[in-house]
Amino acid sequence: MISDITQSVSGRMAKSLDSLRHDFAKIRTGRAHPSLLEHIMVNYYGTETPLPKCANVNVEDARTLCITAWDKSMVQAIEKAIMTSDLGLNPNSAGTVIRVPMPPLTEERRKSLVKIVRGEAENARVALRNIRRDANGELKEALKEKLISEDDLERGEADLQKLTDRFIEDINKHGQTKEKEIMTV
Repeated sequence: MISDITQSVSGRMAKSLDSLRHDFAKIRTGRAHPSLLEHIMVNYYGTETPLPKCANVNVEDARTLCITAWDKSMVQAIEKAIMTSDLGLNPNSAGTVIRVPMPPLTEERRKSLVKIVRGEAENARVALRNIRRDANGELKEALKEKLISEDDLERGEADLQKLTDRFIEDINKHGQTKEKEIMTV
C-alpha cells in the first residue's frame, strides 16, 4: 500500500520536474537552440502546425538558428509566425533558408529572466508540495480504514518527505544552472 503510493508520487514528481525543464528550455539565454522555436505554430495550409513539423531547425552558430522549410511556399508563413511570437526575434530569409539571429541580452533583460526562472522554480516546488499533501491524505485515509498502522503512517510520511526533499533539491540545481546560463555574457 505505502510502496504503491510512494511509487505514484515519484512518477508525478518526475513529471513536474520534466515540465520545469521544458519551461526552462523556452527561456532564451542569448544562445541559439532549436528548442526555442518548438512552441511556435505556423499556418500550414489552413492548419496550425508546430514549426518543427513543417521545417528543419538547426543551429548555424552560437547566435544563429537556420530554418529550412520543407515546402518553399511556406517560407513567408514561417517568417510571419516567428515575428509574431513572443520571443522578439527578427528572421531573415534568403530563398528557402531562414536565418534567425539571437540578439544579445541586456543586463536588465537578464535580471528579468532570472526572476522568471525563480518564479517557475517556485511554482514547481509548490506543485511538489501539493503532490506530497495529497499522498499524505491518502495515507491518513488508509489509517482511518485500518489498512495501515500508525507506524506505517509515520514511515510513509517520512519516505514522502525524503522523496519531496530530493526532488526539490533537483529543482534548485536546475534553477541555479539556468540562472548561471542566463547571467553568462
